[in-house]
Formats: sequence, structure tokens, C-alpha cells
Amino acid sequence: MNFDFERILPSLPFIMEGIPLTLKVVAAAGLLGFTWGIVLALFKISRLKPLNWFADIYTSIFRGTPLVLQLMLIYYGAPQLFGTQIDAFVAAFLSFGLNSAAYISEVIRAGILAVDKGQKEASMALGVPYNRMMWDVILPQAMKNILPALMNEFITLTKESAVVTVIGLQDIMRRSYIVGGQTYKFLEPILFAGVIYYVLVMILTVLGKLVERRMRRSD
Repeated sequence: MNFDFERILPSLPFIMEGIPLTLKVVAAAGLLGFTWGIVLALFKISRLKPLNWFADIYTSIFRGTPLVLQLMLIYYGAPQLFGTQIDAFVAAFLSFGLNSAAYISEVIRAGILAVDKGQKEASMALGVPYNRMMWDVILPQAMKNILPALMNEFITLTKESAVVTVIGLQDIMRRSYIVGGQTYKFLEPILFAGVIYYVLVMILTVLGKLVERRMRRSD
């Protein structure tokens, strides 16, 4: 094994400059995925069949096709569909967010259905409107139950963000490729990128556990 990390040492700051961009993509995609995921989950438990069908078809499409395919369709297909090129960052968080929403909607739906039916019946007996009941009573309880699953989805999103390298967005992974091309040493910068992703995932894992403990204490 012939490792030569000294050769890439001057380029390590360049690779680390991709961390903020990676985190921006993950944060924007996570917010979009969580928000749209709640809407899809409510569609799935709605009594209106068209909303059920829409949410089920949406989930089927985004779960049944590769994420990289969705990313490339949005980025490379935009000029042909809309006559304009979408910014790489926008294409990245849109594709990740829309894809993540399909998975999050299933998690939230399961969390809502797991809430004791007595909560819903009590709210209805008190005359609480459906929207307020879902927002103030059902969803907060569901979130406590599904927090580990949501954190796992967010962690997965962080790792999958490396896919944006295919559209040239200079995230951590793309910068490691660039360093590899400049130094003719690809293994070392890619390993360093792997270490960065691992550290980010560990930080998110610890934060998730802290939030989970706090929510349990608030019960």
C-alpha cells in the first residue's frame, strides 16, 4: 500500500471549503423534504381519494427511481423543458428535497397512525377543528415517536449529497476529485473526504440523541 498524504496536505483546506456548500444543500433539502413530506403524509391519510392517489403515485415514482436520475433530469432536463438552465445548487436541493419527502411522508404517516385514537376522539369531542387538531395535538405526539427515523433520513441525506458531484457542484466530494486530478493521487483525497462525511454524520447522530433525550424529558 503506497499512501502519500503529504502530497495532498496543501490541498486539504480546498477540500474542506466544500463543507459549507454540502451543509447548505442538506439543510435546504431537509427543510423542503420535511415540509413537503408532512403535506404528502396528510394527503395519504385524507378521506379524499384523489389526494391519496396523488401522494401514493408521487411516493412510488420517487422511491422507485434512482436519486442520481432525478438530479440529472432536473438539472439537464430544465433547458429542454423550460428553456432555461437551473442553477446547480437549486437543482441539487430540489432533487434531494423532493426525493426525501417521499420517504419522510411514509415515516410521518406511520407516526400519525401510531398516535392513540383517543387523542383524536377527545379533540373532536371538544370541537377542535381538524387542522388545529393535527397541528397542535396529533403531529407533536407523532414527531416524538418518529424522531429517530427522521434523524436517520437526515443522516442519509447528508451522505447522499455527494451525488451532486455529477452536476459539477463543488461540494466535498467534487473537490476531492479535483485534488486527485491535480496531484495524480485519488485515493488519499477521497479517503479524506470520507473522513469528513463520517465526522459530519457522527455530529448529526449525537445531536439527534440529545434532541431525543430532551423530548423524552418533556413528556
